[in-house]
Amino acid sequence: MDVSAESKSWRDELASLVEDTGIRFNGDSIGSLSPEFSDKTMVSAAEEPAEEMESLKDQIKGFAKAWGEMVLDFGKGCRDVVQQTILTEDSYLVKKIKGPLAEVSEKLRFLNEFLPEDRDPVHVWPVIFFVFILALAVLSVNSKQESAISTVKKVSIHPPSAIRILLPDGRYIAYHEIGVPADKARYSLIVPHGFLSSRFAVSLLEEFGVRLIGYDLPGFGESDPHPNRNLNSSALDMSHLADSVGVKGKFWVLGYSSGSLHAWAALKYIPKKVAGAAMFAPLVNPYDTSMTKEEMSRTWENWSRKRRLLFYLARRFPKFLSYFYHRTFLSGKHGPIDKWLSLSLGKKDRDLVETSAFEEIWQRDVEESIRQGSPKPFVEEAMLQVSNWGFSLTDLQVQRKCPRKGILPWLQFMYAQPECELTGYLGPIHIWQGMNDTVVPSSMTDYVARILPTAIVHKLPEEGHFSYFSLCDECHRNIFSTLFGIPRGPLDTVDNTLTEHDEEDANVDNRDAPDLNGA
Repeated sequence: MDVSAESKSWRDELASLVEDTGIRFNGDSIGSLSPEFSDKTMVSAAEEPAEEMESLKDQIKGFAKAWGEMVLDFGKGCRDVVQQTILTEDSYLVKKIKGPLAEVSEKLRFLNEFLPEDRDPVHVWPVIFFVFILALAVLSVNSKQESAISTVKKVSIHPPSAIRILLPDGRYIAYHEIGVPADKARYSLIVPHGFLSSRFAVSLLEEFGVRLIGYDLPGFGESDPHPNRNLNSSALDMSHLADSVGVKGKFWVLGYSSGSLHAWAALKYIPKKVAGAAMFAPLVNPYDTSMTKEEMSRTWENWSRKRRLLFYLARRFPKFLSYFYHRTFLSGKHGPIDKWLSLSLGKKDRDLVETSAFEEIWQRDVEESIRQGSPKPFVEEAMLQVSNWGFSLTDLQVQRKCPRKGILPWLQFMYAQPECELTGYLGPIHIWQGMNDTVVPSSMTDYVARILPTAIVHKLPEEGHFSYFSLCDECHRNIFSTLFGIPRGPLDTVDNTLTEHDEEDANVDNRDAPDLNGA
């Protein structure tokens, strides 16, 4: 053995077994080892730039990455739990669906021939199914957006087309007339317009010799607003309009739905000018104290919650109505009538309002009604419906008023037979009511028939609120036949006696009808 090898210490043998660590031992002494650093090393370490601070963007990326990893790990954990608990061979769910799934898989096995040969069908089919569901979802969302965009139609304001007359108080009221001219009119029919019109055929009006005059309520369409509007002023507007357009004798008044308020007012305040009234689903004050509990209950139960809320706001907090109006028909966009007016419709009404013809009428009437863009007239109209009218329908009852007992009536009796006079509205009142009407329920007409027993009620079993009055020429013919009898056409310009004769017949009917009912 070599002497030099024998003289190796145990430290040298240990160091030969590992790589050079840079550690050097001096002799056998064991002391603290302190590394020596050169000045150059210290200078270079001092000159190294400090580590840059992490930006907010990097922090967000790191947070999102960490969150994604957590979600992924959570999903894997849920998958493992499902596989170990639910999808085991002895689980109840697997036992129930294993057989049917095996049969379906066997029947659809031929579809695997269309898959790539290097792909496992177990992995491919879930991916295909997921992509298919995702594509259907995207297509359905796009189709809904396209349909919503295509159905939204903006409101367009048309050039003024109505004729305006000056009223005694300085306001202008707009009207439009169709049918026969004034000098040939056998009957004059005045219609206060709010929203919806009926679109009577001109040929039908000429056949019966009717001059139809529709006018915009104050603040609606092209009519000036009224600073202190009520039902009394509404009746006076109708009277001034009749005088200004040259109505000869008395005129008929037509009230539809909420427009019936103004027809009732005409019967109360200007009865001597009104030959008769035609009412269609006439609205009465739903808070009228003369209604029975049953009538009131049957009325309110037909209305939606939003419609009840609007009636309540109109009575208690009318200023809040403008918020709802600006979100519906004053929003600058068109919408379905049941949504815009918070209506619940029956099947026949719904089928009608979904037709293009009705939609065209509704949209044009809305555009004309909101021409001035202010919610004030609509709020006023809603307030009139639920507030004190200034009169009651009982005031229109035909009653016999006789002289009261006392000294003066006794002295008059000594010289002449005391005469009793009839009070209330003496002319004919016709009411058409759809029994499937949920906008103005039939309970309101039942209330009117109870209060006004002389009113003639025409009940329509299968009709709703719009179906009989709008876009029904045959219905309009039946209405005119009921009101005016056999069609006799317009008057001849040279035959002025017919006008007097017709007026006398109307006056006789007006006098006789209440007496027969009151006898």
